[in-house]
Amino acid sequence: MSVRELVVLGTASQVPTRHRNHNGYLLRWDGQGILFDPGEGTQRQMLRAGVAAHDIDRICVTHFHGDHSLGLAGVIQRINLDQVPHPVTAHYPASGRHFFERLRYATAYRETVRLAEEPVTADGPLAVTDAYTLDACLLSHPVESYGYRLTEPDGRRILPERLAAHGIKGPDVGRIQREGVLDGVTLDDVSEVRRGQRFAFVMDTRLCDGVHALAEGADMLVIESTFLDEDVRLATDHGHLTAGQAAAVARDAGVRHLVLTHFSQRYSDPAEFERQARAAGFDGELSIAQDLMRVPVPKR
Repeated sequence: MSVRELVVLGTASQVPTRHRNHNGYLLRWDGQGILFDPGEGTQRQMLRAGVAAHDIDRICVTHFHGDHSLGLAGVIQRINLDQVPHPVTAHYPASGRHFFERLRYATAYRETVRLAEEPVTADGPLAVTDAYTLDACLLSHPVESYGYRLTEPDGRRILPERLAAHGIKGPDVGRIQREGVLDGVTLDDVSEVRRGQRFAFVMDTRLCDGVHALAEGADMLVIESTFLDEDVRLATDHGHLTAGQAAAVARDAGVRHLVLTHFSQRYSDPAEFERQARAAGFDGELSIAQDLMRVPVPKR
């Protein structure tokens, strides 16, 4: 059975707290796993969340600030220690290659897994698989930062009432799906396009074109909301978003499920992020991320 869910490993911003680990997010997408922004402590959070090194097929780093990348050393070594049987691909801003190399070889260990490095140099597709296309978009932060987006290929939804109208049933249903036509009836006559699911991941950034492009039409948008709205000047100065800004992006982009995360330690009441997101006019499904939370990707 296919599973599409976000496993939240950490939700703090620069400083972890007693209740929030540094960043870390695993997206389960059918049989594949994509690990986003493994901050310090990610390996232990994986253990607590029931995530194994074998679950990781890709690593996507938005930028090289410590709360988004210091866990790379432990995660990479664990992948090798556990002798993950498949290759793993790592994406990260090309300008941070030296940081990635330092973290990859922070200490001595035995390499047993092929880890392919595919640095991001510009907006556009990074990988195309049968299950999804992975794209990157440049964001606006004091260091080079990219957001990521998964887009599932469009499919077809069979409409039973149209099958019945054309007298198609039993084995003939499978036949028209395979062959595209049956006795003059086309697949278009008995089905409609089912738009593929879309997942977007936006971390440290000010408002910019890349944020809107990533969020557009997303079924799930995971986005930083480091500050509350009253601290918007701090957010802009440091290259971050407020809860209201993030929610307004989701509102305008038609996002179905908004996940707010990456909270500053200065705030003690998570409910205020939800209140400000709703005040910004977002009326879709909303999650205020907590460590070890699991969030299903909305079905189409």
